[in-house]
Amino acid sequence: MDITDGALKDDGVTRRGIILFVLLGLAWGIPYLLIKIAVRQFDPAMLVFTRMGLAALILLPFATGRGELLPVLRRWRPLIAFTLVEMIVPQFLLGSAEERLPSSTTGLLIAAVPLAGVGVAFLLGRPERLEPLNWAGIALGMAGVAALVGFAVSGSDLGAFGEVLVVVVGYALGPAILAKWMPGLPGIGVMALGFTITTVVYAPVVAATRAWPSAWPSASVTVSIVLLAAVCSAGAFTIMAALVREVGPVKATTVTYVNPAVALIAGALVLGEPISGWSVVGFVLILAGCYLLAARGVVPGRVRTMNIARRYRQATSSDG
Repeated sequence: MDITDGALKDDGVTRRGIILFVLLGLAWGIPYLLIKIAVRQFDPAMLVFTRMGLAALILLPFATGRGELLPVLRRWRPLIAFTLVEMIVPQFLLGSAEERLPSSTTGLLIAAVPLAGVGVAFLLGRPERLEPLNWAGIALGMAGVAALVGFAVSGSDLGAFGEVLVVVVGYALGPAILAKWMPGLPGIGVMALGFTITTVVYAPVVAATRAWPSAWPSASVTVSIVLLAAVCSAGAFTIMAALVREVGPVKATTVTYVNPAVALIAGALVLGEPISGWSVVGFVLILAGCYLLAARGVVPGRVRTMNIARRYRQATSSDG
């Protein structure tokens, strides 16, 4: 069964739906904090290798037992493209950027992914029909990004900001590839193979650069990596699939408005990162922009990995 099965339930929010929503908001709001902790002792390449490897070990048995690998492997070309833009490149750049940027700033910038989805949809020949309200949302979102870049990011960190922008584009491209070239494929199989391919790609990189730490990492770094793999990667995708089945894809996408707030609060409470006035302004503008962009049924691009289900449904219905 693929993750779109049962996803048409959109007639109310149950207690189970609320619990799943909260869990997913936390699971996709804390990665930036955990990455910030991990890169204190782990090279970004080693972090990607370890995180993706552990996540693959968790999901592969489930995908294999459910017979979900072979159907995905038959679409190996788009699978590789998806893995490249969704995992291989973004995960390294996130680690690299967080060596210089606060985790909260990274989380806020990632919230602009739905804005990038507009451009991705246009380039792939499936542009969304935007109304004036949606265009206002794009303008607000861009103003929010400008506020973060102009006032919350120092000049020496502009390179890291550029890396996060590449991540934003990759996160917008990933589900678009799934919708256009891989509709209806089992989601856990896609993610399990994506994690595996990423691990295989980074294995020689880690070996060639000797990126492994010289000593066993501290407890905080070890816990961060385990949580990134088990909770933020393998676990979050499973929670997402359950949430879509419980409340439907439309309500499920609203979790994107929770993640940046979790990143902002977690960075402040755990790492003592300052919350500047401009960070709050950027946060409010970006989320308001994404909200208006999604108004009247228009939700372009990607709303983190959970939007896979919604994109599958759209692709299947439009291809008829």
